[in-house]
Amino acid sequence: MWLWVSVVLLGLFLLRRWHRERQTVPRLWEKHVLITGCDSGFGNLLARQLDQRGLRVLAACLTEAGAAQLRASASPRLQTVLLDVTSSQNIATVTAWVRERVGDQGLWGLVNNAGIAIPVAPNEWLTKDDFMKVLNVNLLGLVEVTLSLLPLVRRARGRVVNVASVMGRVSFFGGGYCVSKYGVEAFSDSLR
Repeated sequence: MWLWVSVVLLGLFLLRRWHRERQTVPRLWEKHVLITGCDSGFGNLLARQLDQRGLRVLAACLTEAGAAQLRASASPRLQTVLLDVTSSQNIATVTAWVRERVGDQGLWGLVNNAGIAIPVAPNEWLTKDDFMKVLNVNLLGLVEVTLSLLPLVRRARGRVVNVASVMGRVSFFGGGYCVSKYGVEAFSDSLR
């Protein structure tokens, strides 16, 4: 009897999974997603993948070289903007730029991916400025970008995705990286 119950439960699980995977988002080509940290790594990969799926990607890069490289490997639909998440003035400028692009539709997705890890060392080897360098990018920049764009995300009934790390739960080494990722976890929980 337990075998039959297990088989039925497994069948229901697989049926539910199949159903969820077949669901699609209507009018995906009309939706805008802003991704920070698109010069390289996860942000660059995500921007290219979402562009291939038909979304209107607004890719925020730190350098012009990173932006040019991303534009060259994507469709004309993808747009880039230079963003330094440690600059309040730059964040305000990019927020206005995004508002012009999305109009009344709002921003369907915000992916806070920008981040740095260095300097990493035992805590007693570092200064407060070493910690602040990482915290300003990974945590405070993420918070300010989110708060600036939240009205546009709400308008589209969109989502905020904050890229954290397992080191947001367990500290493996000293420096600001683990501290900042703990903060990202806490901010994400409070935003939810």
